[in-house]
Amino acid sequence: MKKYLIFILLVLFACSSQPDYSPRKINFDRDVCAMCKMGLTDQKYSVQAINKYGEVMWFDDIGCLFEMMKTGKWKKFAKDSVKIWIGDAETGKWIDATKAYYRFGDRTPMGYGYGALEKNIGDSLFTFEQVRQRIEEGKTMREEFLKEHNMMKHGDKGKK
Repeated sequence: MKKYLIFILLVLFACSSQPDYSPRKINFDRDVCAMCKMGLTDQKYSVQAINKYGEVMWFDDIGCLFEMMKTGKWKKFAKDSVKIWIGDAETGKWIDATKAYYRFGDRTPMGYGYGALEKNIGDSLFTFEQVRQRIEEGKTMREEFLKEHNMMKHGDKGKK
C-alpha cells in the first residue's frame, strides 16, 4: 500500500509542478537560430522562447523571431504558452522581450536593427508589438545589411 501511495504522490507532484520559464544560458558551440540557422554570436541581441514543456527556440535577432511567428512551426511550439527573453543591448542581461523597450539603428546579427533595453531612456523607443509591426512593414536595416554582406539577389534590387 505504501508503494502505491508514494507513486500517487509522485505523480501528483509531477503534474502540479509549474513550468520553468527561466532564461537559459546560450551554448555558443551548439545553439543556432531556429529561423535562419546561423550560430548565436551575441547575447545582446539573442532571443529565446521557452514553451510550457521547457523546450527552447533560439533566435539570433528579434526579426528572426517575428519571421518564425508567422509559421505553423511557431503555432505548434507556442500553442499553450510561451515566455520570450531577449538580451539587453547594453548589458546582455536577459529581459522579458514583451516588456522591453526597443531602439532602432543597432547593428544586429541579421540586420533588422532593433536592440532591446530594460529601461525607457528616451522618446524614440518602441514596444514589442510596435517592433513587430515595423518589421512587418519593412522598417528595418535589413536591405543595407544584405547589400553589405553581398546577400542581395539580382531580382531584389529596389525591393523593400
